[in-house]
Amino acid sequence: MTPEAAAGPQAMTIDATFWTATVIFFLAYAIIVSEKIHKAVVAVLGASLVLVFKVLQQHEAFHLEEFGVDWNVIFLLISMMVIINLMKPTGIFEYIAIKSAKWGKGEPFRIMAIFAVVTAVLSAFLDNVTTVLLITPVTLLIADALEVDPVPYLISCVLASNIGGTATLIGDPPNIMIASKAQLNFMDFIYHLTPVIVIIMVFYLLVIKVIWGRKLKPKETLKKRIMEMDEREAIKDPVMMKKSIFVLGVVLTGFVFHGMLHFQPATVALFGAGLLLLLSKTHDLHHVFAEVEWPTIFFFIGLFIIVGGVVKVGLIKWMSVKVLELTSGNLFATSMVLMWFSAFASAIVDNIPYVATMNPLIIDMAGQIWPHETGLQLLQHPDLMPLWWSLALGACLGGNGSAIGASANVIVVGMSEKMGRKISFLRFMAYGMPIMIMTVVISTLYVWLRYYMF
Repeated sequence: MTPEAAAGPQAMTIDATFWTATVIFFLAYAIIVSEKIHKAVVAVLGASLVLVFKVLQQHEAFHLEEFGVDWNVIFLLISMMVIINLMKPTGIFEYIAIKSAKWGKGEPFRIMAIFAVVTAVLSAFLDNVTTVLLITPVTLLIADALEVDPVPYLISCVLASNIGGTATLIGDPPNIMIASKAQLNFMDFIYHLTPVIVIIMVFYLLVIKVIWGRKLKPKETLKKRIMEMDEREAIKDPVMMKKSIFVLGVVLTGFVFHGMLHFQPATVALFGAGLLLLLSKTHDLHHVFAEVEWPTIFFFIGLFIIVGGVVKVGLIKWMSVKVLELTSGNLFATSMVLMWFSAFASAIVDNIPYVATMNPLIIDMAGQIWPHETGLQLLQHPDLMPLWWSLALGACLGGNGSAIGASANVIVVGMSEKMGRKISFLRFMAYGMPIMIMTVVISTLYVWLRYYMF
């Protein structure tokens, strides 16, 4: 396979625009890592520079899905935040917190493990961003009740979210994109990815036991106090709580069946937010909307535009092509390099534009190897399938490598900061990167044993 074949019909042009986009991207990332300036400020300023220097035209940044803001993600986040803000005063989260703490017998690590498993399972069948939006407030309440640092709980949940989301077609956006390109169905992901994710979760629970188990010492007085608490007393507005549960049930059902209904997740969430606002009859709309995580929202908007700039000028595609060149057409080597490069790239760059870049590269490469195959026969060639699964595992699990590697990470870090519990970029990476490497090692062994060993 030649570099030109892998790169496709359009070659990258290294000009002033290329260097402008590259400098803005790496400089913004460096400042975000340093935490000298708030990440939302960096993202918004970086995005504005991408537009000012015409790396992207405004219509590309705001209206083109290929390079610009993913409004489906933005309105999904805003809508779910509105729903959660309306649910908070009912006491439902306090109820869940107390019930979960009692289920875990007041043992801090047992509660952490319970929440990690629950989060992973929910993330497999719902959008993992939605899952962490629901889980994070409860996690903070439990940590406060136990008088322990909530950060280990939050990090363990968000890492579990990204692991669980890898298991199914609808669990993580990269899987949806891969399924669309390769014309794969829901059961394809269940058959090929769910087994390894179950194995990974077992090892994950063992690892977090080693990392945090000894540090989370139970206090007998707190355990006794928790077991004596009555969760029913936490409910402050039972009528509104029932309305909230009903609307949330409608929204979650819509997420599960959104493909069959031909709705985007943001449409489902926006409908739920509007319906709950109507049913709540609240007169304090300013407070409801003010509670939305606007710094997180604008960080996403800015990041989409910055990354869109380096996608447009060809930086990501060039990096990906160079990695594919290293394998010289050996499919096993390509599969392994693809998985590991995807993992580390997704820890740095949002995995959505990365996967959008890699999908056509894999198809181009397949066309060179099997020139007489077309359509579904090419996309789902038996020897090509392991590459799709390697891309999915690397891109989804790689999101655990840093605080900006996945949308769910950004949400949890933002909500935690708002609650006065800042999670630094380096602290997240100190836990996330080793766990990411462990999960990719297990995935490597899985792909080798299942697709290449025999």
